[in-house]
Amino acid sequence: MGRHRTDELDDGPQAAEPPPRRRTPSGRGRVLVPLAGAVALAVLLGVAAFVIFTRDHDCTGGKLQLSVVAAPDIQPAIGKVAKSFNKSLHSIDSRCVEVKVTAENPFRTASGLASGKVTADVWVADSSFMVAEARASKAGAALPEPSGSVANSPIVLAAAKSMADKLSGALQPSWASMISAANVADPDGPGRKVRVLALDPKKNSAGLGALLAAAGAAKQAKLDDNAMVGALKELSDQVVTSPEALLATLGVRSGKRVPLGVTSEQSVYAHNSKKPDSLVVPFYPSEGTLSLDYPLVITTKDPARQKAAAAFQKELGGQSAQKTLQRQGFRTPDGRAGGDVLTKAGGFNPARPPALNRPNPKRVAAMSQSWSRLSLGTRMLALLDVSGTMAYPVPGTTMTRMQAITKIAGEGLSLFEANTEIGVWAFSTHLEGTQDWRELVAVGPLSESAGGVLRKDALLSQLSAVQVKPTGNTGLNDTLKAAYAQMSKEYADDKINTVVVLTDGAGNDDPEGGIADAELLSYLKKTYDPKRPVSILLIAFGPDAPRGKAQMDALARATGGEAYIARNIMQVRDFFAQGMARRLCAPRCDG
Repeated sequence: MGRHRTDELDDGPQAAEPPPRRRTPSGRGRVLVPLAGAVALAVLLGVAAFVIFTRDHDCTGGKLQLSVVAAPDIQPAIGKVAKSFNKSLHSIDSRCVEVKVTAENPFRTASGLASGKVTADVWVADSSFMVAEARASKAGAALPEPSGSVANSPIVLAAAKSMADKLSGALQPSWASMISAANVADPDGPGRKVRVLALDPKKNSAGLGALLAAAGAAKQAKLDDNAMVGALKELSDQVVTSPEALLATLGVRSGKRVPLGVTSEQSVYAHNSKKPDSLVVPFYPSEGTLSLDYPLVITTKDPARQKAAAAFQKELGGQSAQKTLQRQGFRTPDGRAGGDVLTKAGGFNPARPPALNRPNPKRVAAMSQSWSRLSLGTRMLALLDVSGTMAYPVPGTTMTRMQAITKIAGEGLSLFEANTEIGVWAFSTHLEGTQDWRELVAVGPLSESAGGVLRKDALLSQLSAVQVKPTGNTGLNDTLKAAYAQMSKEYADDKINTVVVLTDGAGNDDPEGGIADAELLSYLKKTYDPKRPVSILLIAFGPDAPRGKAQMDALARATGGEAYIARNIMQVRDFFAQGMARRLCAPRCDG
């Protein structure tokens, strides 16, 4: 049957039916439209990234060389960081930065920068106190301040692992103990069992820092100044040129004495990494310590290189660079050690050791000057009283005055290094005809021959054999004038020139007169030359000595020297150390 219309049955005619909707294949069209948008966005972001990358790594202008001079111990690690930095194509003003790192002793670099002979753009020294000292000098006043620290390494005591147990029985790890062990003026101290080795503080910041730390600890512990002077004198004779040489020496025993060195923690780690068969262990001083802090100084004045230096410094402070430094045995600038590097199992203390107050430039300069003066050679003529009273016994001993003083004088020879020039005269009235003195050993180097034997041996032999003249009087004034005249004539510019008098008298005692006290004093004042100073050190002992103190003081002051009176003859040993201490201020010790 055919279809019938029904619209007339409804409320009215119906709207025309819309045309059928075009079908899309499945639902993929709805995905492709946003995907196309994402692709377009990715392209735009890629273009933007490329533009940013190209802008930050634009090398169209060529290369920008950045010269970095670093301390030898840290140079290898900084070199690795620089290699990675160079590969990253850091661009400054359309030029890609290329960092080149070379190694040089910081003290030499400081001198070269001050004189204009070193033209590095960046300097990584090993300590800020060393940089501060350089900047405080007239030549280094133009050096910029450090702009930050690259790494950190505490200054430690060190000993061969094979001898560590014996060392712990001899002294505790502290700066005060190190001073006691190194004090040459105390032959009965721990120095009998321990030999302290030092790095040259004029060439190595760990050596300088150790002296500064020890001096600060000595002051805090209220140790006698003579102990510090005695230690400095001994250390000046036990200087090792480099940390590598010092650490290698720790395995070599000197008789019954155990070697103890001072160096940086990092150098111990580097040594152990290279020489696992001769391990060294660090000891952290109980008082705390100073650290090498590896300051970075931007020395270039070129604006582009200053930007490049700032970019490289930022790289050095990054996590990757700090891990590189830690893997080489350094700590981060705030003292954090690498987790698997400075371990307790390896003998290290991963915790940051207590820090001593950092010395100011004035204190650093004073220590450097003290070291230099104590390191100067010595030229000395000793005048030994052999008058009749020197045969008197020393109370409380079995020795005569002569035996005691010659024993102490023999011990005193240990204060001086091999190139020291020493001679000895004996004096009393009419020792040779009408002359009041006799030369026992001529002034000359201890290491040279004198009468077919080493001068040091000749001196010891003469001191042990010298005899008292039973009827002799003192005869000091004529002897002292002759000795002063000779030492002034033979003055040595590179040495501390001194006349030392050892007597039990109250001054001149010559029944035939000789030169008067006032005449001798006038002669000394006229002859003394502050540009070529020859000082007189008088040491008197015995019950009559105090009566001559005024004249002794006058003679000493006229030459920038000192006069001492010993309460007992054994105190003379202390006066040798005090006389050594005057080297630090001579010839202006009194003002």
